[in-house]
This record gives sequence, structure tokens and C-alpha cells, in this order.
Amino acid sequence: MLYLIINESSRTGKAAEVWKELEKEVLKLEIPYKIYKTKYPGHATKITESICEIKDEDKCIVTLGGDGTMNEVINGITDFDDLRFGVVPIGSGNDFGRGLNVTSDWQSNFRNIVNNIKKGRDYYNPIDIGLVEWGKNKKRYYGISSGVGLDAIVTKKVNGSLLKKILNKLHIGKMSYSLMTVHTLFSMKTFDMDIEYIMPDGDVVEENHKKTIFSAAMNLRAEGGGVPMAPKAKGDNGVITMSSASGIPKWKTFFCLPVLLAAKHEKINGFNMREFASANVTLSIPVTLHADGEYLGEVKNAKFTCLAGKLRMLN
Repeated sequence: MLYLIINESSRTGKAAEVWKELEKEVLKLEIPYKIYKTKYPGHATKITESICEIKDEDKCIVTLGGDGTMNEVINGITDFDDLRFGVVPIGSGNDFGRGLNVTSDWQSNFRNIVNNIKKGRDYYNPIDIGLVEWGKNKKRYYGISSGVGLDAIVTKKVNGSLLKKILNKLHIGKMSYSLMTVHTLFSMKTFDMDIEYIMPDGDVVEENHKKTIFSAAMNLRAEGGGVPMAPKAKGDNGVITMSSASGIPKWKTFFCLPVLLAAKHEKINGFNMREFASANVTLSIPVTLHADGEYLGEVKNAKFTCLAGKLRMLN
């Protein structure tokens, strides 16, 4: 059965307009379905948990919403082997859908998902997801990225901000991340960072970074509405890519932003990238942590792990 989770508030209500059209497609379906609409932050997780309790030989969950809705759903899944998952991305960022090359034509995308559902429960595309752990037994799955520093602080500020709502209504919501990034860059405190990497072959690599600006554990290539933090990240190769910037004077980082947006930052001294299976991070001061743009807290330690092939995608 198809279980549709709709977040009509995504992109300042844009998803509600799309749902009116998508509903016409749903009514034509020749497969059984149920519709759920989210009512508050975190509701998609609770809905998903309830769906996971249903006995169903072919359970398919599809979301209509943004990256936040996707994240809530994967964090509500209690058995990843028991269902297939699909997305109709209609948020302001859509980094998850973009990273998986999902078409922006939602009608074509939805029809493709339905066709794949009809192929049976053994038809799916396995992708990796990340797991971040911090504090006392706290953990969260993520599909796009998790990290500390600049990008985490920006997402904390942008989420729910008046600026983002205004720019979304003007259909330029991505600018809210750019504007807040420039402001945060010059106001934030840098930090020192020790990282212990566990490589895919089991080897251990240790690194120390001084005056770190950000460190992002990327499952897919871009976050923050298309910023290509890890241009080579694929989401299905069994590794996470740590993208970090350290020891770069703040005045110089401002001029590095265009290079970052052009995905050419690997060539700049101070930018570092490393693929890994898991990584333990120790920070000199409490630093903001996020997962898929959701604020998780201020931390001094975090662990990032790649869960290879964990999510069965319908897209």
C-alpha cells in the first residue's frame, strides 16, 4: 500500500498548491493508498512510526514536502527492511531530491514512483544514510548532511526566520541561506577540532584542525539549497565525505565563497575533504550541531557513521 505524507506548509504553503494538483493523480491510482497530513513540527515522525506498526507486505511511504519532512520520516522508520521510500520534493532547499537526481517535474516524478511501486517490493534503489550521535545516547539519521560550525549555525538561524518566509514568498528562498552565511561568517567563533576517522578498510586516521569554521559530514553533494560542500559525494558508495574549512582568515573566506559555490574549493589551502565509514569529532568549545538543517544542540563531541544501502528508494 502507498502511504502519502503531505506537508502542506512546505515552502510557505507552496506544497499545498502542488497537493491540489497531485490529488487528482492520486484519485486515479489503481493501487490502495492512505493520505496523512502533517500538523506540527515532528508530526511526520509520529505518522511514520504509526505506519511502521501496520502489517503490510508491501509498505511504501512517499512524502510531499521539503528536506525537513524527509528527515522526520526517516527518523520515524523502525525497520528499514520493511518498506520502500519515495520523495516528491517541494521545499525551499530540496537538496535530498537534487542529490539523487530526482526530476523537479513533480508529476513525472510521482508517476515514476507509482510505476516502481507496481514492480513489487523487491524493486528499489538502495542508498546510504548517515547517523549522527552525540551527548548521552542521542542520535539522529540524516539523508543529506550533518555537521558543526558555520552551516549548522546558519540553519539554526534561518529555520523559522521571518527573512526566509519573506524570500520564500518572493520565490527566492535560497537567498536566505546566502545572506545569513555572510552575516554568521564574521560573527561566529572558530574552534579547534580533533577527528578520528575509521576508513572503509578499517584503518584509523587522526587529524587536528585549528581555527575551524565548519565541518560537514556529507552523504550527498550539496546542502543549504544547493551549496556543493562535497562535489563528489554520491549517496550510494558506502562512505560519508567530511568537508571542512580550517585556518582560513575570515576576510579571506568571504572571497572563497564564490569558489565554494562553484565546487572548486578543494584546490584552496584550508579546505579539506576525506571519505570515511565513521568519524569521531572532539571540539575545543561547544559548537552548534545540525542534521539535514535541523538544530540538534551545542556539542563538544559527535560521531558520524555511514549506514550503507540502508534506505530503499522508489525514486
